[in-house]
Amino acid sequence: MAFIKRLGWYLVGLSIGIVFLTFFLKKKSEDTGTEFCYFPNCRVLKDLRSKPLSYSDEIKVLFANKSLDSTAVAHFLTDGEIDFGSSDTKSTPCKTYKIEGLVKEKEAVLTVVNCTNKVLVDKIKIEK
Repeated sequence: MAFIKRLGWYLVGLSIGIVFLTFFLKKKSEDTGTEFCYFPNCRVLKDLRSKPLSYSDEIKVLFANKSLDSTAVAHFLTDGEIDFGSSDTKSTPCKTYKIEGLVKEKEAVLTVVNCTNKVLVDKIKIEK
């Protein structure tokens, strides 16, 4: 069999295998709720979502005034962008992250302290 013919059959089998794997891996991720995070932003946000949240007194006051709610915080932890330049990722017991996002269509920065067993939502700065 000529090399071109063998290469053609190889590429046909490879393409069928890739389609097959893509279909089953997508189905597996939908069924189990797992997601594949490879970028630093996605990995940190996934780590923050996996731990129990606690709120500082400043955030609790904003909850009481109804100027902020827990869905806005959840939106930061799913769709936010972490500013690694202004975050303190080198501290030993707990790392501090600054997450940029939107609150009521205004830009905001949420400061979160990530410890080994919990996450503290420390403060939020909303641009006016």
